[in-house]
Amino acid sequence: MKKARIFEKLRNFRKKTLLRRQDKEKTEASWDIGGLFSVAYKLLGGRIGSILPLFEDLGAHLQRAGLKTSFRAYVCLTVFSTVIVALAAFACIPCVLVFVFHLPVFSAFLFGLGGSLFAAAFSILGFYIYPVYCADKFRRELEDELAFATGYMSILASAGVPPEKIFYSLANLPVPLAISIEAKNVVRDVKLFGSDIISALERASKRSPSKLFREMIEGFISTIHSGSSLAEYLRERSKQHMRLKRINLRKFSDTLSILSEFYVALLVTGPLLFVIMLAVMAMLGGSSLGILGPDLLLKIITYIGIPVGSIIFLVVLDTISPKW
Repeated sequence: MKKARIFEKLRNFRKKTLLRRQDKEKTEASWDIGGLFSVAYKLLGGRIGSILPLFEDLGAHLQRAGLKTSFRAYVCLTVFSTVIVALAAFACIPCVLVFVFHLPVFSAFLFGLGGSLFAAAFSILGFYIYPVYCADKFRRELEDELAFATGYMSILASAGVPPEKIFYSLANLPVPLAISIEAKNVVRDVKLFGSDIISALERASKRSPSKLFREMIEGFISTIHSGSSLAEYLRERSKQHMRLKRINLRKFSDTLSILSEFYVALLVTGPLLFVIMLAVMAMLGGSSLGILGPDLLLKIITYIGIPVGSIIFLVVLDTISPKW
């Protein structure tokens, strides 16, 4: 009897656990369905046809960045987010200026209006730059990996592996690489869409953001057409990419030393001098720049200037840093 009760309790506990898990999955699925892209597309999908030409070149950047979203849906999210950000800035900035910094209501209203316009401009600029940044990052990762990927491909070609299997092997590497993403797209075109390897490689060459990868793929296609040694071609490409990588690493070392000097001058020494100068002005009762007194300028530099400058420096450093 005791064993039967214990088994009954275990079964009930298992059922409750499964039900909770199913409810959680349903909640997550409903959130995915009602995500920002879906909400923005439902609200604005049929109303933004007139402004789509303004974002005409975003489609190519989205494809090169590998972002899994349509052009119209991304523009809908851009417009929707811009409106939300502008309204939030227009509501929050005057409240902060009035209740925290005790500015007049009219001045706070003007600052809120200007802040909302700046927020809208920065929102559109951010959505416009994001796929460009992703495409550039993907390009740099591809070019960093090409020296090793072409060497790996040359080994497979020397063993007599056909081109389809070479890209299938690249697509299933245990290490997540950018070259694996391109190889998965080639394998998808061949296995799922029924394309031949030449057509799949041509499409991969057209949508790739990397010029070096396009040149490698075009040479790969030419080598297949001419019947030349694929292993020899890939071996030579690997040597060329390795020489380019050594040159780029030397350039990056010189650039990094210059950036370190800029960082010390702009984000260490400069803010320190401003903080000392403004602190002395505040103690001596120095004149203010309109409504921006020494105390307010000190807070702006401390809580806005230095963090924003550090974030910009980190983004620049991430943009130019090689992965390998």
